[in-house]
Amino acid sequence: MLTLSRGPMGAPGSEGKTMYTSATLSNRAKTVMIATAAVATLALVPAGAAFAAPSSQGCDSRTNNTYDKLLGCVTVDGVLEHEEAFQAIADANDDNRAAGTTGYTESVEYVVDTLEAAGWSVELDEFDFTYVPPPTLEQLTPVAAEYESAVFTGTGFGDVTGNVVPVDVVLAPPRDPVTSGCEAADFAGFPVGSIALVQRGTCEFGVKAINAQNAGASAVIIFNQGNTDLRSGLVTGTLFGVNQTPLSIPVVGASFADGAALAQTGSTARVAVLSPESRPQVNVIAELPGKNDDNVVMAGAHLDSVQAGPGINDNGSGSAALLEIAQQISKLKPENTIRFAWWGAEESGLLGSRAYVADQVAAGTLDEVALYLNFDMVASPNYIFMVYDGDESGWDAPQGVPIPEGSIQIEDLFESYYTWAGVPYDDAQFSGRSDYQAFILNGVPAGGLFTGAEVVKTAEQAEIWGGTAGAQYDPCYHLACDDIDNLALDALDVNSDAIAAAVLTYAYSTETVNGVVGTKVPGNFTFPAPAGPEGTVNLPGGGGLAPDHGHEHDAVD
Repeated sequence: MLTLSRGPMGAPGSEGKTMYTSATLSNRAKTVMIATAAVATLALVPAGAAFAAPSSQGCDSRTNNTYDKLLGCVTVDGVLEHEEAFQAIADANDDNRAAGTTGYTESVEYVVDTLEAAGWSVELDEFDFTYVPPPTLEQLTPVAAEYESAVFTGTGFGDVTGNVVPVDVVLAPPRDPVTSGCEAADFAGFPVGSIALVQRGTCEFGVKAINAQNAGASAVIIFNQGNTDLRSGLVTGTLFGVNQTPLSIPVVGASFADGAALAQTGSTARVAVLSPESRPQVNVIAELPGKNDDNVVMAGAHLDSVQAGPGINDNGSGSAALLEIAQQISKLKPENTIRFAWWGAEESGLLGSRAYVADQVAAGTLDEVALYLNFDMVASPNYIFMVYDGDESGWDAPQGVPIPEGSIQIEDLFESYYTWAGVPYDDAQFSGRSDYQAFILNGVPAGGLFTGAEVVKTAEQAEIWGGTAGAQYDPCYHLACDDIDNLALDALDVNSDAIAAAVLTYAYSTETVNGVVGTKVPGNFTFPAPAGPEGTVNLPGGGGLAPDHGHEHDAVD
């Protein structure tokens, strides 16, 4: 762990610093609320439950040590100031904040400046990272076009020009099932040195790619299946799984439409994946000391975006919410030490959180962590409110994913908050497919909130939460349009308060989770028992995150 060594700092925007915050929200940021009948009638906070916010100066000067004080000061406007800062950073850095880029570096600097101005102790936790630049996918004949593409984790490298040879592709509807490239026999008679064009479906991406390499392909293009809207856009993933080592040839992704164009007779193309560079990255780790420094309450969100866009919902939303809460609890004198983390390279395979946990295990200090709370996408524009399903009432956890003791109690707390606020909620699969993975694999209780990614909202869910049935929870998931307009402000408001309530609860006592007795939060307030989930889930797709979603740490089709 690297201690941040810098000169004295003032607030963001002080002399010598770039100002990213905005005192006034942009007009477009003010218009991103979903306007539905359900949202209009949410009255998400019932009569008597809302906490009145004092003046900004009042929040800055007081200790927010009760629920009413803290929730009155955590505001969606405060969260949006940080979201607009992330948008400004992306705007100035090729429209993204991906690990290994200047956009991520400037995001780190902004988070550090904000935290230090609020009085937190901040460290940078360095980890190894291999940066792979965006690839080139260019069709040369019979048409000339350059296509959006992405590399697969485990790709080889090189600059290849050659004939494109489709391998058992299915272009006519219904395009289901597709077994393109799943068998070595699919490549019988394949012209050595050509570029293999294979289609998503049935088997691991790595199976298709290794079969192509073994048949003598010089490069592989994997294009999307095209059987549903969700399987039509640009596809990427990992080649690891069946493969334990990287391939020796470049492997890139394409959309169904671009794959169909490349499948034309006489097609030639250029595929270029440049050699990777070692670019060590950092997690931002901030701490607020408590009376008990052997019982640490952790909460985290990943700070990086994908290369395709600025990542304002995924995951500016979780990152910004934690920043706002950090500012509002900076004067707290907690019973337990509070540690917040902004993780790097989540989109490249959960690398930052995995490295951090590995270091804690090696140092023998992970057992100090009482629990970990994860917040990855909490303002999806076509949202439903979801809580990680620790008790598996809506979803069975995937095989091999542990649910440490205490995780159910974390779920119960979030459900109690939603119940108190009058908000309907449901379960998100306890899948381990975000930065809580390394924690639960090492026995740390975990929980979190989620508003959905590329899974489609059902008609039943639209009746409950509003929004659009038949559309993704986040239509801009992993796309360039995940910008400041891609937020549901009502969801961001509710979830920011839910996160704040959980952090405050555990700052005083983690007894329900790990048995360590603390003290009750001042104010003589108790949340009600959970009302129970709505029961609209347990559908194909892991609770808002499809089984082969775009994160590079996914291997299976």
